[in-house]
Amino acid sequence: MDEQRFAYGGQAVLEGVMMRGRRQATVAVRRPDGALAMKHIPLRDLRASLWARLPVVRALVGLGDAFTIGRQALDFSASVAVGEGDEELHPVLQWGMFGFALALGIGLFVVLPSLVANAFARMGAPVLLREVIEGLINLVLVIGYIYAISRLRDIQRVFGYHGAEHKAINAYEAGAPLTVESVRQFSRIHPRCGTSFLVIAALIGFVIFLSVSGLPLWQRVGARIVLIPVVAAVAYEFMRLAAANYDRPWVRRVLAPALATQYLTTREPDDAMIATAIAALVPVLAADGVIQEQPTEAEQSLAVSV
Repeated sequence: MDEQRFAYGGQAVLEGVMMRGRRQATVAVRRPDGALAMKHIPLRDLRASLWARLPVVRALVGLGDAFTIGRQALDFSASVAVGEGDEELHPVLQWGMFGFALALGIGLFVVLPSLVANAFARMGAPVLLREVIEGLINLVLVIGYIYAISRLRDIQRVFGYHGAEHKAINAYEAGAPLTVESVRQFSRIHPRCGTSFLVIAALIGFVIFLSVSGLPLWQRVGARIVLIPVVAAVAYEFMRLAAANYDRPWVRRVLAPALATQYLTTREPDDAMIATAIAALVPVLAADGVIQEQPTEAEQSLAVSV
């Protein structure tokens, strides 16, 4: 795959956007005064490694690397957005917050569905019905959680930046100019989105977790926790393959329900949000030699009020 076909992407952060390429990730965050703070993170070219040709293994390494970069981006954005300068949170605090979020996620999306479904089993539900109930509860919780946080005002601004990130990537992949007017015309839905990944992972998890359905309750819960990386890796490979074939009508139809969930986690961005996304994307493309970095409309539009 050449530089032009590299799967560029990123994520929304607090008051900004992180874009990631082959050699560099760039975070662009709005300060409280409207100015822009930038952070450039050098990256290893993981695609040159042996594991990059091994399905599932490359997914696990890639997801781990994406998590590390994403955590750095979120930490930087949190420091800038609250007006504390560019100093990042202490590593102990970072890992403490991650540990709490991980425990909460496992409790909500693994333990709780298992307990509820097990109650149905005690009332006489067969194993397959119990697994279906558990899978449905898990899927409802994932979508319900996304919907619930989408109602929070501060999160809606993050979702606006999420929409700007998607629009900028869609514009680049379509070969359109990276200007605010041009990028604004593109969809805020993208086939490689993490929201759709979560939904696909929930569905794939249902199938993989059938392999441990015969175990007692707490052994089953423990096995499912251990299998989470496998579920994530398989979902990653599925999304990767689907995105590569997204031009096929039948692939679009299959992905449509999962992609529809992005309407919950994206909002139509304002011009300042779009300008911020472009400002994050341009240095990443320049670092890969795809374009020659130069002053862009995004940089000229940073005075737009937010």
